[in-house]
Amino acid sequence: MRRVVKSLRQAAQERGVSVGIMIDTQGPAIRTGDLPAVLHLQPGQKFTFAVAGEQCTETHCVTVNYDDLAKDINAGDVVVLDNGEIRMKVLSKAGNRIECEVLTEGKLGSRRHINLPGVKVNLPTLTEKDLADVQLGLEVGVDFISLSFVREAANIRQLRDILAKSVHKPRIVAKIEDQMAVKNLTEIILEADAVMVARGDLGIECPYEELPIIQRRVVKACLRIGRPVIVATHMLESMIENPMPTRAEITDVANAVFEQADGIMLSGETTVGKYPLHCVEVFDKIARRIERSGGANYQAQAELTSPRQKLVKSAVVMADELRAEAILVFTVRGNMARHTAWMRPRHSQIFAICEKWEVADSLAINWGVKSLVIPFNYENPEKTIDLAMKTLMTRGHLKRGQTTVVVSSISAGEKIIDAIQMRMVE
Repeated sequence: MRRVVKSLRQAAQERGVSVGIMIDTQGPAIRTGDLPAVLHLQPGQKFTFAVAGEQCTETHCVTVNYDDLAKDINAGDVVVLDNGEIRMKVLSKAGNRIECEVLTEGKLGSRRHINLPGVKVNLPTLTEKDLADVQLGLEVGVDFISLSFVREAANIRQLRDILAKSVHKPRIVAKIEDQMAVKNLTEIILEADAVMVARGDLGIECPYEELPIIQRRVVKACLRIGRPVIVATHMLESMIENPMPTRAEITDVANAVFEQADGIMLSGETTVGKYPLHCVEVFDKIARRIERSGGANYQAQAELTSPRQKLVKSAVVMADELRAEAILVFTVRGNMARHTAWMRPRHSQIFAICEKWEVADSLAINWGVKSLVIPFNYENPEKTIDLAMKTLMTRGHLKRGQTTVVVSSISAGEKIIDAIQMRMVE
């Protein structure tokens, strides 16, 4: 991880661009133990889970790493193994042994992941491994930490308390991937810095026909209160092996872009897949085309609570009316740029003008934002605006005669005030 982060920062520096780096906590994974051989399971067979030190004596039996499984689970509950490949129904439990009936045919190997749809488990949000990974993330200076299996806002506060002790404070991305998270969605979104619809586990934990509804609900809720939202997992799954996406995958990616999620995310496609670069190109091609066709405009229901949010809304309305090529947002901590992205301008590229790379990198997750890092002149803000305009022209982002809307501070006598200006590129 130290090597990868160093390489990413170096590559970004060589190109003069910002890059956001996110690490993912594994979370409290429930897994089966080791098996001497793969078990071939058939529907109707009986199967036993042994927990809390119990040993397997039956052929169709496996130990589990979660000692309280027998306490949390009840007859009638469904157990899902290996990312949905195998399903079982709990028949009964006696002590630390759980008797199940196999519902679907499958092959069960060692250390397979277990999902318990609808079951509230007594697991810690952050395991010892997660805590060590977070400390390493702080050491190397990552920009985001995605928190797996968030069940309530208190889980996010626990991680935030850990980050509070660090000088460097990454932004927290809450992963929505079980029924408890969906139930507590509003409080989670309010507490998090960003949200991820993690459809892998979510599609197992919830009825699959509910998945598109949950995705849309999360995106709408995030755009209502101004939280960046990422749609992730299985977006181009077939491209792990094949050079072309399926028509269904193309439509799935298009829907996420049409809903105006801040980000769409690949996982297995670019880690173990045969065509990692081509997957990114496919993502980019679909996203650019769909963005030209318009979006769902969920931000129209945005709940603006501060004067600065309302100022930015005015700037975006002006840019939309003028069909401005760009909105330049001068921001010290990144908040004004985040507000601008939240408002989803229809025609304008958002340029966040920052004085620190950490701020620029933290904006990588926000919709439509490109960051530029330049020194700020606080005594004469006009000089900062001029430098930004010239730099963007030099890099080919702006051309003479184009219309821009500038959100910045200006001098008004002895005061520095926030202002919106329309400027022609000269």
